[in-house]
Amino acid sequence: KNANDALKGRIFEASLADLQKDEDHSFRKVKLRVDEVQGKNCLTNFHGMDFTQDKLRSLVRKWQSLIEANAVVKTTDDYLVRLFAIAFTKRRPNQIKKTTYARASQIRAIRKKMTDIMAREASSCTLTQLVTKLIPEAMGREMEKSTQGIYPLQNCHVRKVKLLKQPKFDLGNLLSLHGESNTDDSGQKVEGNREFKEQVLESV
Repeated sequence: KNANDALKGRIFEASLADLQKDEDHSFRKVKLRVDEVQGKNCLTNFHGMDFTQDKLRSLVRKWQSLIEANAVVKTTDDYLVRLFAIAFTKRRPNQIKKTTYARASQIRAIRKKMTDIMAREASSCTLTQLVTKLIPEAMGREMEKSTQGIYPLQNCHVRKVKLLKQPKFDLGNLLSLHGESNTDDSGQKVEGNREFKEQVLESV
């Protein structure tokens, strides 16, 4: 077993703010899975996305209804994902009443709209295109817009993306994703390598 085999399949979690170099995305966590190793570079693919706990806690407030929806969708490149959406009711213009609670029938109608939007948007694109849709909150804005007639919403987000099933590994697709074409599968032997052990002992 070499170092390449030990790295393949590992999952790394990183803040989207670090990946995009934009502090506005600091509340999003992205999971990346190592699918291929080329020399000293690990080629990763999308494995999931989530909100930080402090962001979720900051959204929940009194006197409003919380609405959650989820949908299992297959993308055009055969990735099966589950999307979780969250939304909150907001005050109507010139509203005097303190609370903004939606009725159960309204919540059901809003949840159906949210599920339909997630299914429609995700099933018509590849996994890469889906991620590019999620980052600028395009789906959240679409949910707010389409549910105005039922009850006005605020803070609509696709808060979590879970990868359920992926297609058979295709190196060509991964390389085209990273814009590379060469593979170097010669990993360094770790177990039983005397020189490697001596190097480690010297460094310690």
